Amino acid sequence: MDQTVKKKDCCSSKEVSGDQYDLIVVGAGSAGFSASITAAEAGKRVALVGHGTIGGTCVNVGCVPSKAMIRAAEAVHGGASAARFPGISPCAHAVDWGGVVKGTADLVEEMRQKKYIDLLPAYENVTYIEEGPARLVEGGVAVGGRVISAPRVLIATGSRPHIPVIDGIEAVEALDSWGLLTLPDRPESILFLGGGYIGCELAQMASRLGVKVTLVTRSRLLPGAEPEVTEALTEALKVEGITVETGLAYVSVAKAAGGVSLTVERGGKTEDLTAERLVVTTGRIANSENLGLEELGIETDARGSVMVGPDMATTRAGVWAAGDVTDRDQFVYMAAYGAKVAINNALGLEQMRYDNAAMPWVVFTDPQVAGVGLSEAEAKTAGYDVKTSVITLDNVPRAAAARDTRGVIKLVADVKTDRLLGGQIAAPEGSETIQTLAMTLKFGMTAGALGETIFPYLTTVEGLKLAAQTFDKDVAKLSCCAG
Repeated sequence: MDQTVKKKDCCSSKEVSGDQYDLIVVGAGSAGFSASITAAEAGKRVALVGHGTIGGTCVNVGCVPSKAMIRAAEAVHGGASAARFPGISPCAHAVDWGGVVKGTADLVEEMRQKKYIDLLPAYENVTYIEEGPARLVEGGVAVGGRVISAPRVLIATGSRPHIPVIDGIEAVEALDSWGLLTLPDRPESILFLGGGYIGCELAQMASRLGVKVTLVTRSRLLPGAEPEVTEALTEALKVEGITVETGLAYVSVAKAAGGVSLTVERGGKTEDLTAERLVVTTGRIANSENLGLEELGIETDARGSVMVGPDMATTRAGVWAAGDVTDRDQFVYMAAYGAKVAINNALGLEQMRYDNAAMPWVVFTDPQVAGVGLSEAEAKTAGYDVKTSVITLDNVPRAAAARDTRGVIKLVADVKTDRLLGGQIAAPEGSETIQTLAMTLKFGMTAGALGETIFPYLTTVEGLKLAAQTFDKDVAKLSCCAG
Protein backbone atom coordinates (compact mmCIF):
# COMPACT_ATOMS: atom_id res chain seq x y z
CA MET A 1 0.00 0.00 0.00
CA ASP A 2 1.26 3.46 -0.86
CA GLN A 3 2.41 5.69 1.94
CA THR A 4 3.25 9.36 1.53
CA VAL A 5 6.98 9.99 1.84
CA LYS A 6 7.67 12.36 4.73
CA LYS A 7 9.18 15.63 3.56
CA LYS A 8 12.41 16.89 5.12
CA ASP A 9 12.81 20.50 6.09
CA CYS A 10 14.69 22.42 3.44
CA CYS A 11 16.21 25.83 3.15
CA SER A 12 14.53 28.57 1.16
CA SER A 13 15.78 29.08 -2.37
CA LYS A 14 18.81 31.27 -2.81
CA GLU A 15 18.96 34.06 -5.33
CA VAL A 16 20.41 32.48 -8.46
CA SER A 17 21.43 33.75 -11.83
CA GLY A 18 20.09 32.38 -15.09
CA ASP A 19 16.76 31.91 -16.82
CA GLN A 20 13.53 31.78 -14.83
CA TYR A 21 10.96 29.03 -15.42
CA ASP A 22 7.85 27.71 -13.74
CA LEU A 23 9.14 24.14 -13.99
CA ILE A 24 12.41 22.41 -14.81
CA VAL A 25 12.21 18.84 -16.11
CA VAL A 26 15.44 16.86 -16.06
CA GLY A 27 15.24 14.04 -18.60
CA ALA A 28 13.70 14.02 -22.07
CA GLY A 29 12.15 10.58 -22.28
CA SER A 30 8.52 9.51 -21.89
CA ALA A 31 8.13 10.91 -18.37
CA GLY A 32 9.96 14.11 -19.21
CA PHE A 33 7.89 14.83 -22.30
CA SER A 34 4.64 13.92 -20.56
CA ALA A 35 5.47 16.34 -17.73
CA SER A 36 6.54 19.11 -20.07
CA ILE A 37 3.44 18.86 -22.25
CA THR A 38 1.12 18.72 -19.24
CA ALA A 39 2.72 21.85 -17.77
CA ALA A 40 2.86 23.67 -21.12
CA GLU A 41 -0.83 23.02 -21.75
CA ALA A 42 -1.48 24.63 -18.37
CA GLY A 43 0.29 27.76 -19.60
CA LYS A 44 3.51 27.25 -17.63
CA ARG A 45 7.02 28.03 -18.86
CA VAL A 46 9.07 24.84 -18.92
CA ALA A 47 12.78 24.08 -19.23
CA LEU A 48 13.22 20.54 -20.54
CA VAL A 49 16.81 19.56 -19.80
CA GLY A 50 18.10 16.69 -21.93
CA HIS A 51 19.60 13.68 -20.20
CA GLY A 52 21.03 11.26 -22.75
CA THR A 53 19.50 10.86 -26.19
CA ILE A 54 16.18 12.64 -26.61
CA GLY A 55 13.30 10.18 -26.35
CA GLY A 56 14.76 8.12 -23.52
CA THR A 57 14.86 4.36 -23.16
CA CYS A 58 11.65 3.25 -24.85
CA VAL A 59 12.03 4.67 -28.35
CA ASN A 60 15.82 4.50 -28.50
CA VAL A 61 17.01 1.32 -26.81
CA GLY A 62 13.98 -0.43 -25.34
CA CYS A 63 10.39 -1.01 -26.40
CA VAL A 64 10.57 0.13 -30.02
CA PRO A 65 13.73 -1.65 -31.23
CA SER A 66 13.11 -4.81 -29.22
CA LYS A 67 9.50 -5.20 -30.35
CA ALA A 68 10.45 -4.46 -33.96
CA MET A 69 13.01 -7.28 -33.94
CA ILE A 70 10.66 -9.57 -32.02
CA ARG A 71 8.06 -9.03 -34.76
CA ALA A 72 10.63 -9.78 -37.43
CA ALA A 73 11.54 -13.00 -35.66
CA GLU A 74 7.84 -13.82 -35.35
CA ALA A 75 7.48 -13.56 -39.13
CA VAL A 76 10.35 -16.03 -39.59
CA HIS A 77 8.82 -18.42 -37.07
CA GLY A 78 5.43 -18.15 -38.77
CA GLY A 79 6.78 -19.79 -41.89
CA ALA A 80 8.49 -22.57 -39.99
CA SER A 81 5.43 -23.29 -37.80
CA ALA A 82 2.86 -23.28 -40.61
CA ALA A 83 2.92 -27.08 -40.76
CA ARG A 84 0.69 -27.20 -37.67
CA PHE A 85 -2.19 -26.68 -40.12
CA PRO A 86 -3.20 -29.76 -42.14
CA GLY A 87 -2.34 -29.29 -45.79
CA ILE A 88 0.19 -26.50 -45.19
CA SER A 89 3.89 -27.03 -45.79
CA PRO A 90 6.44 -25.10 -43.71
CA CYS A 91 8.88 -22.70 -45.29
CA ALA A 92 12.24 -21.40 -44.14
CA HIS A 93 12.95 -17.68 -44.50
CA ALA A 94 16.48 -16.47 -45.14
CA VAL A 95 17.56 -14.15 -42.35
CA ASP A 96 19.89 -11.22 -42.90
CA TRP A 97 20.64 -10.28 -39.28
CA GLY A 98 22.48 -7.11 -40.29
CA GLY A 99 19.55 -6.06 -42.48
CA VAL A 100 17.10 -6.56 -39.60
CA VAL A 101 19.33 -4.51 -37.29
CA LYS A 102 19.68 -1.72 -39.86
CA GLY A 103 15.95 -1.60 -40.52
CA THR A 104 15.29 -1.44 -36.79
CA ALA A 105 17.73 1.44 -36.38
CA ASP A 106 15.97 3.31 -39.19
CA LEU A 107 12.61 2.81 -37.45
CA VAL A 108 14.04 4.09 -34.16
CA GLU A 109 15.37 7.21 -35.85
CA GLU A 110 12.03 7.83 -37.56
CA MET A 111 10.01 7.46 -34.37
CA ARG A 112 12.43 9.54 -32.30
CA GLN A 113 12.07 12.32 -34.88
CA LYS A 114 8.29 12.05 -35.17
CA LYS A 115 7.29 11.48 -31.55
CA TYR A 116 9.87 13.62 -29.78
CA ILE A 117 11.99 16.05 -31.82
CA ASP A 118 9.17 17.20 -34.09
CA LEU A 119 6.85 17.74 -31.11
CA LEU A 120 8.98 20.45 -29.50
CA PRO A 121 8.06 23.31 -31.91
CA ALA A 122 4.38 22.73 -31.12
CA TYR A 123 4.94 23.88 -27.54
CA GLU A 124 6.37 27.40 -27.62
CA ASN A 125 6.66 27.65 -23.86
CA VAL A 126 8.89 24.54 -23.63
CA THR A 127 12.59 25.32 -23.97
CA TYR A 128 14.77 22.31 -24.72
CA ILE A 129 18.22 22.58 -23.15
CA GLU A 130 20.97 20.12 -24.05
CA GLU A 131 24.21 21.46 -22.69
CA GLY A 132 25.72 18.52 -20.85
CA PRO A 133 25.07 16.80 -17.50
CA ALA A 134 22.57 18.43 -15.16
CA ARG A 135 22.77 18.70 -11.40
CA LEU A 136 20.11 19.82 -8.96
CA VAL A 137 21.22 22.77 -6.85
CA GLU A 138 19.59 25.13 -4.37
CA GLY A 139 16.88 26.96 -6.31
CA GLY A 140 17.14 25.14 -9.62
CA VAL A 141 19.38 23.09 -11.90
CA ALA A 142 22.99 23.65 -12.93
CA VAL A 143 23.69 22.76 -16.55
CA GLY A 144 26.21 23.94 -19.13
CA GLY A 145 28.04 26.22 -16.72
CA ARG A 146 24.94 28.15 -15.70
CA VAL A 147 22.04 27.80 -13.30
CA ILE A 148 18.43 27.84 -14.45
CA SER A 149 15.90 28.48 -11.73
CA ALA A 150 12.34 27.41 -11.04
CA PRO A 151 10.21 26.78 -7.96
CA ARG A 152 9.50 23.23 -9.10
CA VAL A 153 11.76 20.49 -10.50
CA LEU A 154 10.86 17.06 -11.88
CA ILE A 155 13.51 14.33 -12.05
CA ALA A 156 12.88 11.98 -15.00
CA THR A 157 16.33 10.64 -15.85
CA GLY A 158 15.30 7.02 -16.45
CA SER A 159 17.35 3.89 -15.94
CA ARG A 160 20.04 1.76 -17.56
CA PRO A 161 20.88 -1.98 -17.68
CA HIS A 162 22.20 -3.45 -14.45
CA ILE A 163 25.38 -5.49 -14.74
CA PRO A 164 25.68 -7.99 -11.88
CA VAL A 165 28.85 -8.48 -9.88
CA ILE A 166 30.31 -11.73 -11.24
CA ASP A 167 33.98 -12.56 -11.19
CA GLY A 168 35.51 -11.88 -14.63
CA ILE A 169 32.47 -10.28 -16.26
CA GLU A 170 34.37 -7.06 -17.06
CA ALA A 171 36.81 -8.94 -19.28
CA VAL A 172 34.41 -10.74 -21.65
CA GLU A 173 32.71 -7.84 -23.49
CA ALA A 174 29.29 -8.74 -22.16
CA LEU A 175 26.43 -7.19 -24.12
CA ASP A 176 23.40 -5.53 -22.59
CA SER A 177 20.03 -5.54 -24.37
CA TRP A 178 20.93 -2.55 -26.55
CA GLY A 179 24.28 -4.08 -27.44
CA LEU A 180 22.44 -7.13 -28.78
CA LEU A 181 19.89 -5.07 -30.72
CA THR A 182 22.68 -3.19 -32.51
CA LEU A 183 25.05 -6.12 -33.03
CA PRO A 184 25.99 -5.92 -36.73
CA ASP A 185 26.63 -9.64 -37.24
CA ARG A 186 24.65 -12.61 -36.01
CA PRO A 187 26.55 -14.75 -33.48
CA GLU A 188 26.34 -18.52 -33.71
CA SER A 189 25.36 -18.86 -30.05
CA ILE A 190 24.40 -16.68 -27.09
CA LEU A 191 24.23 -17.19 -23.33
CA PHE A 192 21.48 -15.00 -21.84
CA LEU A 193 22.02 -14.21 -18.19
CA GLY A 194 18.70 -13.44 -16.49
CA GLY A 195 15.19 -14.81 -17.01
CA GLY A 196 13.09 -11.70 -16.51
CA TYR A 197 10.92 -10.21 -19.23
CA ILE A 198 13.84 -8.71 -21.18
CA GLY A 199 15.81 -11.94 -21.13
CA CYS A 200 12.85 -14.07 -22.19
CA GLU A 201 11.82 -11.72 -25.01
CA LEU A 202 15.28 -11.31 -26.49
CA ALA A 203 16.29 -14.94 -26.07
CA GLN A 204 13.30 -16.10 -28.12
CA MET A 205 13.88 -13.36 -30.69
CA ALA A 206 17.52 -14.37 -31.18
CA SER A 207 16.64 -18.06 -31.37
CA ARG A 208 14.03 -17.46 -34.07
CA LEU A 209 16.56 -15.47 -36.07
CA GLY A 210 18.93 -18.43 -36.13
CA VAL A 211 21.03 -18.19 -32.96
CA LYS A 212 21.63 -21.15 -30.66
CA VAL A 213 20.37 -19.82 -27.31
CA THR A 214 20.88 -20.83 -23.70
CA LEU A 215 18.83 -18.91 -21.13
CA VAL A 216 20.30 -19.01 -17.63
CA THR A 217 18.67 -17.74 -14.44
CA ARG A 218 19.11 -18.01 -10.68
CA SER A 219 15.43 -18.78 -10.05
CA ARG A 220 12.70 -19.57 -12.59
CA LEU A 221 11.68 -17.63 -15.65
CA LEU A 222 9.55 -14.56 -14.91
CA PRO A 223 9.85 -15.00 -11.13
CA GLY A 224 7.08 -12.47 -10.50
CA ALA A 225 4.55 -14.33 -12.64
CA GLU A 226 2.18 -17.09 -11.58
CA PRO A 227 3.88 -20.53 -11.52
CA GLU A 228 1.36 -21.91 -14.04
CA VAL A 229 2.14 -19.10 -16.46
CA THR A 230 5.89 -19.50 -16.05
CA GLU A 231 5.60 -23.23 -16.66
CA ALA A 232 3.66 -22.67 -19.89
CA LEU A 233 6.25 -20.18 -21.20
CA THR A 234 9.21 -22.35 -20.19
CA GLU A 235 7.78 -25.32 -22.04
CA ALA A 236 7.09 -23.21 -25.15
CA LEU A 237 10.67 -21.93 -25.24
CA LYS A 238 12.09 -25.41 -24.82
CA VAL A 239 9.93 -26.76 -27.66
CA GLU A 240 11.48 -24.10 -29.92
CA GLY A 241 14.96 -25.40 -29.11
CA ILE A 242 16.02 -22.90 -26.45
CA THR A 243 18.01 -24.41 -23.60
CA VAL A 244 16.55 -23.13 -20.33
CA GLU A 245 18.75 -23.50 -17.25
CA THR A 246 17.08 -22.42 -13.99
CA GLY A 247 17.92 -22.49 -10.30
CA LEU A 248 21.63 -21.83 -10.80
CA ALA A 249 24.23 -19.73 -9.01
CA TYR A 250 26.63 -17.64 -11.10
CA VAL A 251 30.24 -18.33 -10.14
CA SER A 252 32.47 -16.67 -12.74
CA VAL A 253 32.81 -15.64 -16.38
CA ALA A 254 35.90 -16.02 -18.58
CA LYS A 255 36.98 -15.86 -22.18
CA ALA A 256 37.03 -19.22 -23.89
CA ALA A 257 37.94 -20.60 -27.28
CA GLY A 258 35.47 -19.06 -29.70
CA GLY A 259 33.65 -17.02 -27.10
CA VAL A 260 32.82 -16.97 -23.43
CA SER A 261 32.44 -19.50 -20.62
CA LEU A 262 30.06 -19.11 -17.69
CA THR A 263 30.73 -21.21 -14.62
CA VAL A 264 27.58 -21.97 -12.64
CA GLU A 265 26.80 -23.99 -9.55
CA ARG A 266 24.01 -26.54 -9.56
CA GLY A 267 23.28 -28.78 -6.60
CA GLY A 268 26.64 -28.09 -5.02
CA LYS A 269 28.57 -28.89 -8.21
CA THR A 270 30.05 -26.49 -10.75
CA GLU A 271 29.77 -26.76 -14.51
CA ASP A 272 30.65 -24.59 -17.50
CA LEU A 273 28.24 -23.23 -20.10
CA THR A 274 29.77 -21.80 -23.26
CA ALA A 275 28.68 -19.62 -26.18
CA GLU A 276 30.07 -17.10 -28.63
CA ARG A 277 28.52 -14.12 -26.84
CA LEU A 278 27.15 -13.30 -23.39
CA VAL A 279 24.08 -11.06 -23.08
CA VAL A 280 23.25 -9.74 -19.62
CA THR A 281 19.56 -9.08 -18.93
CA THR A 282 19.47 -8.95 -15.14
CA GLY A 283 17.31 -5.89 -14.62
CA ARG A 284 17.82 -2.14 -14.67
CA ILE A 285 19.17 0.49 -12.30
CA ALA A 286 18.12 4.13 -11.86
CA ASN A 287 20.11 6.99 -13.42
CA SER A 288 20.29 8.93 -10.16
CA GLU A 289 23.99 9.38 -9.51
CA ASN A 290 25.73 12.74 -10.02
CA LEU A 291 22.42 14.62 -9.79
CA GLY A 292 23.19 16.14 -6.38
CA LEU A 293 20.31 14.30 -4.71
CA GLU A 294 22.02 13.50 -1.43
CA GLU A 295 23.11 17.11 -0.93
CA LEU A 296 19.48 18.23 -1.25
CA GLY A 297 18.10 15.52 1.03
CA ILE A 298 16.39 13.58 -1.74
CA GLU A 299 16.23 9.98 -0.56
CA THR A 300 16.91 6.94 -2.74
CA ASP A 301 16.61 3.24 -2.05
CA ALA A 302 19.38 0.62 -2.13
CA ARG A 303 19.30 0.50 -5.94
CA GLY A 304 19.47 4.26 -6.31
CA SER A 305 15.79 4.69 -7.20
CA VAL A 306 14.29 7.98 -6.07
CA MET A 307 11.69 7.41 -3.36
CA VAL A 308 8.38 9.13 -4.00
CA GLY A 309 5.01 9.26 -2.34
CA PRO A 310 1.65 8.61 -4.04
CA ASP A 311 1.73 12.25 -5.21
CA MET A 312 5.15 11.55 -6.86
CA ALA A 313 6.84 14.06 -4.54
CA THR A 314 10.34 13.32 -3.29
CA THR A 315 11.66 13.99 0.22
CA ARG A 316 12.68 17.49 -0.91
CA ALA A 317 9.93 20.10 -1.02
CA GLY A 318 9.54 21.43 -4.56
CA VAL A 319 11.05 18.35 -6.21
CA TRP A 320 9.05 15.55 -7.82
CA ALA A 321 10.17 12.49 -9.79
CA ALA A 322 8.62 10.11 -12.33
CA GLY A 323 9.51 7.17 -14.53
CA ASP A 324 12.22 4.54 -14.23
CA VAL A 325 14.36 6.70 -11.95
CA THR A 326 11.77 6.22 -9.19
CA ASP A 327 10.82 3.24 -7.05
CA ARG A 328 7.62 2.81 -9.08
CA ASP A 329 6.63 0.55 -11.99
CA GLN A 330 9.15 0.47 -14.85
CA PHE A 331 6.85 0.68 -17.84
CA VAL A 332 6.84 3.51 -20.38
CA TYR A 333 3.10 4.13 -20.03
CA MET A 334 3.42 4.26 -16.23
CA ALA A 335 6.30 6.72 -16.61
CA ALA A 336 4.06 9.03 -18.63
CA TYR A 337 1.18 8.52 -16.19
CA GLY A 338 3.40 9.14 -13.14
CA ALA A 339 4.66 12.36 -14.71
CA LYS A 340 1.10 13.61 -15.18
CA VAL A 341 0.36 12.79 -11.54
CA ALA A 342 3.47 14.68 -10.46
CA ILE A 343 2.80 17.79 -12.54
CA ASN A 344 -0.86 18.01 -11.63
CA ASN A 345 0.12 17.98 -7.97
CA ALA A 346 3.16 20.23 -8.42
CA LEU A 347 1.18 22.92 -10.23
CA GLY A 348 -1.99 22.54 -8.19
CA LEU A 349 -4.02 21.64 -11.28
CA GLU A 350 -5.80 18.54 -10.01
CA GLN A 351 -5.05 16.45 -6.96
CA MET A 352 -3.96 13.04 -8.21
CA ARG A 353 -2.50 9.90 -6.65
CA TYR A 354 -0.45 7.21 -8.37
CA ASP A 355 -2.72 4.19 -8.73
CA ASN A 356 -1.50 0.94 -10.28
CA ALA A 357 -4.22 -1.37 -8.97
CA ALA A 358 -5.53 -2.00 -12.50
CA MET A 359 -2.20 -1.62 -14.32
CA PRO A 360 -1.78 -4.23 -17.07
CA TRP A 361 1.67 -5.54 -17.99
CA VAL A 362 2.86 -7.57 -20.96
CA VAL A 363 5.84 -9.75 -21.82
CA PHE A 364 6.18 -9.95 -25.61
CA THR A 365 7.27 -13.55 -25.84
CA ASP A 366 5.27 -16.11 -27.81
CA PRO A 367 3.01 -17.09 -26.14
CA GLN A 368 2.67 -13.56 -24.82
CA VAL A 369 2.47 -13.30 -21.04
CA ALA A 370 0.27 -10.62 -19.53
CA GLY A 371 -1.24 -9.82 -16.17
CA VAL A 372 -3.11 -7.27 -14.09
CA GLY A 373 -3.90 -6.92 -10.40
CA LEU A 374 -2.83 -9.33 -7.68
CA SER A 375 -1.34 -12.77 -8.14
CA GLU A 376 -2.55 -15.58 -5.89
CA ALA A 377 0.45 -15.15 -3.58
CA GLU A 378 0.05 -11.35 -3.47
CA ALA A 379 -3.66 -11.63 -2.70
CA LYS A 380 -3.01 -14.01 0.19
CA THR A 381 -0.29 -11.72 1.53
CA ALA A 382 -2.78 -8.86 1.37
CA GLY A 383 -5.09 -10.84 3.63
CA TYR A 384 -7.72 -12.02 1.16
CA ASP A 385 -9.47 -15.38 1.39
CA VAL A 386 -8.61 -16.43 -2.16
CA LYS A 387 -10.11 -18.68 -4.78
CA THR A 388 -8.48 -19.34 -8.15
CA SER A 389 -9.48 -20.56 -11.58
CA VAL A 390 -7.02 -22.08 -14.06
CA ILE A 391 -7.75 -23.24 -17.61
CA THR A 392 -5.35 -24.31 -20.31
CA LEU A 393 -5.76 -22.90 -23.81
CA ASP A 394 -6.98 -26.18 -25.24
CA ASN A 395 -10.29 -25.18 -23.61
CA VAL A 396 -10.47 -21.99 -25.70
CA PRO A 397 -12.01 -22.51 -29.18
CA ARG A 398 -9.89 -19.75 -30.73
CA ALA A 399 -6.72 -21.62 -29.77
CA ALA A 400 -8.06 -24.88 -31.16
CA ALA A 401 -8.93 -23.23 -34.48
CA ALA A 402 -5.48 -21.62 -34.63
CA ARG A 403 -3.88 -25.03 -33.96
CA ASP A 404 -1.93 -23.38 -31.18
CA THR A 405 -3.01 -24.33 -27.67
CA ARG A 406 0.14 -23.22 -25.87
CA GLY A 407 -0.78 -21.31 -22.76
CA VAL A 408 -2.95 -20.91 -19.71
CA ILE A 409 -5.31 -18.42 -18.05
CA LYS A 410 -5.46 -17.94 -14.28
CA LEU A 411 -7.90 -15.74 -12.38
CA VAL A 412 -7.82 -14.78 -8.70
CA ALA A 413 -10.94 -13.72 -6.78
CA ASP A 414 -12.07 -12.96 -3.23
CA VAL A 415 -14.06 -15.86 -1.76
CA LYS A 416 -16.29 -13.59 0.34
CA THR A 417 -17.32 -11.08 -2.31
CA ASP A 418 -16.54 -12.96 -5.56
CA ARG A 419 -14.76 -9.76 -6.69
CA LEU A 420 -11.92 -10.35 -9.14
CA LEU A 421 -8.53 -9.43 -7.69
CA GLY A 422 -6.24 -10.22 -10.61
CA GLY A 423 -5.34 -12.54 -13.40
CA GLN A 424 -2.58 -13.63 -15.74
CA ILE A 425 -2.54 -15.18 -19.18
CA ALA A 426 -0.05 -16.91 -21.41
CA ALA A 427 -1.42 -16.98 -24.95
CA PRO A 428 -0.34 -16.00 -28.48
CA GLU A 429 -2.70 -12.98 -28.25
CA GLY A 430 -2.36 -12.37 -24.53
CA SER A 431 -1.35 -8.73 -24.92
CA GLU A 432 -4.61 -7.92 -26.70
CA THR A 433 -6.65 -9.84 -24.14
CA ILE A 434 -5.40 -8.44 -20.85
CA GLN A 435 -7.00 -5.00 -21.18
CA THR A 436 -10.47 -6.53 -20.84
CA LEU A 437 -9.43 -8.00 -17.51
CA ALA A 438 -7.93 -4.65 -16.50
CA MET A 439 -11.34 -3.05 -17.09
CA THR A 440 -13.08 -5.68 -14.96
CA LEU A 441 -10.74 -4.86 -12.08
CA LYS A 442 -11.06 -1.11 -12.57
CA PHE A 443 -14.82 -1.29 -12.22
CA GLY A 444 -14.92 -3.96 -9.51
CA MET A 445 -16.58 -6.78 -11.43
CA THR A 446 -17.18 -10.15 -9.83
CA ALA A 447 -16.14 -13.47 -11.32
CA GLY A 448 -19.81 -14.29 -11.75
CA ALA A 449 -20.49 -11.11 -13.71
CA LEU A 450 -17.50 -11.75 -15.99
CA GLY A 451 -18.71 -15.31 -16.60
CA GLU A 452 -22.15 -13.99 -17.60
CA THR A 453 -20.80 -11.33 -19.96
CA ILE A 454 -21.29 -11.86 -23.70
CA PHE A 455 -18.03 -12.35 -25.62
CA PRO A 456 -17.58 -12.91 -29.36
CA TYR A 457 -16.95 -16.52 -30.25
CA LEU A 458 -13.56 -17.68 -31.50
CA THR A 459 -11.60 -14.93 -29.79
CA THR A 460 -8.80 -15.31 -27.28
CA VAL A 461 -10.53 -12.86 -24.93
CA GLU A 462 -13.43 -15.34 -24.69
CA GLY A 463 -10.99 -17.35 -22.61
CA LEU A 464 -11.54 -14.86 -19.76
CA LYS A 465 -15.24 -15.71 -19.74
CA LEU A 466 -14.42 -19.41 -19.72
CA ALA A 467 -11.89 -18.95 -16.93
CA ALA A 468 -14.51 -17.06 -14.89
CA GLN A 469 -17.04 -19.84 -15.44
CA THR A 470 -14.43 -22.37 -14.31
CA PHE A 471 -14.76 -21.11 -10.73
CA ASP A 472 -18.09 -22.94 -10.60
CA LYS A 473 -18.27 -25.44 -13.45
CA ASP A 474 -16.28 -27.63 -15.81
CA VAL A 475 -16.22 -25.69 -19.11
CA ALA A 476 -15.08 -28.80 -20.93
CA LYS A 477 -18.65 -30.04 -20.54
CA LEU A 478 -20.20 -26.95 -22.15
CA SER A 479 -21.10 -26.72 -25.83
CA CYS A 480 -19.75 -23.88 -27.97
CA CYS A 481 -20.95 -20.45 -26.73
CA ALA A 482 -22.97 -22.11 -23.93
CA GLY A 483 -23.28 -20.49 -20.51
